[in-house]
Amino acid sequence: MTEPIAIALVLLSLGGAVLAGWHTWRREPFSNPLFYVLSALEVALLAALVGGCVALAQTSRDVDGVLFVSYLVTVVVIPPAALIWGISEKSRWGTGVVVVALVTVAALVLRVHGIWEGNVV
Repeated sequence: MTEPIAIALVLLSLGGAVLAGWHTWRREPFSNPLFYVLSALEVALLAALVGGCVALAQTSRDVDGVLFVSYLVTVVVIPPAALIWGISEKSRWGTGVVVVALVTVAALVLRVHGIWEGNVV
């Protein structure tokens, strides 16, 4: 995963977390704009998953493929789970779950980028 892609995904994820945090703070339910941000993030993450798998197959880098792909798959699964939980939870904490999920996505994207660059600890 290249650095510009990772930065774009992190910014989109953190922007969604700010919007969800605003909803949580104002005690507003899950809204259409939040749904659109999560949908856009999911499409971008799916593209990153496909692009990452293709890049992994074509690279000569020393990348742990299983770890790399498992992180990519995990980061793709989180937004739909947060969406379902956020919509079904009618209290203010439905959007609170979305905040935590999107911050987690941002952290995992940074980790995926680190794995791709060879910074495996």
